[in-house]
Amino acid sequence: MNERIHIDALGPAIGASIGGLDLRRALSDNQFEQLYHALLRHQVIFLKGQDISPTQQRDLARRFGDLHIHPVYPHAPGVDEIIVLDTHNDNPPDNDNWHTDVTFIDTPPAVAILAAKQLPETGGDTLWSSGIAAWEALSDGVKALLRGLQGEHDFRKSFPEHNYRHSEQEHQRWLRAVADHPPQLHPVVRTHPVSGREALFVNEGFTTRLVGVTPKESEALLGFLFAHITQPAFQVRWRWQVGDVAIWDNRVTQHYANADYLPQRRIMHRATVLGDKPFYRG
Repeated sequence: MNERIHIDALGPAIGASIGGLDLRRALSDNQFEQLYHALLRHQVIFLKGQDISPTQQRDLARRFGDLHIHPVYPHAPGVDEIIVLDTHNDNPPDNDNWHTDVTFIDTPPAVAILAAKQLPETGGDTLWSSGIAAWEALSDGVKALLRGLQGEHDFRKSFPEHNYRHSEQEHQRWLRAVADHPPQLHPVVRTHPVSGREALFVNEGFTTRLVGVTPKESEALLGFLFAHITQPAFQVRWRWQVGDVAIWDNRVTQHYANADYLPQRRIMHRATVLGDKPFYRG
């Protein structure tokens, strides 16, 4: 049986479309190895026409590692590892900013898998940006400045308290999440634990400050880096169709979910694979 998958790069910096796989069936070790190597190389990969169930999505995600259960997002019925991102007028999106998922924990996710379940007629695209390409485009002087610095990542930056006061139960869940997730320090540039490549590791969604510099210097440097990584040259944009699946390397990418479709509804399912503690090898 021919198990070779088809890989079509979508750009020089990031992104590839994958063919020849049916994610409703368990992948062979050979197929999974090819998929994983494509992910390492292209940082985000896309598979069309994959009508996978929450259980199938969870089982695929488990091939990559242990799974994270989000402290505030709702889960698929009976499958706690699958987040349901159901956005509409009464539940507007909160991920329409550049962010790397769950960097507010000690071991931020290594991989995430997103499946499109219901989409607006138009809009709702997602963009990914390569932290590797963004890092490599910096001058040697700026790289020297950033090496060795740490950034603080805070749950509350993307999940502010005022968004979780609709009920006492919701507010108590938010308070528990804050207590369980104190701010974390991560290197500003991290080394990928598998490929060894270096990538910027600050994001507008969760990074609040840089440690070891003055507040004004931190604000200026973060403002520059947040703008730098959003350059189109480092990006790929995906126009979703129902059944599409995206898998991305959360260690070296950021993404932005366009919130241009309200009052229409958009439902996505996400599985999140825990990673390791970020480090910089130098």
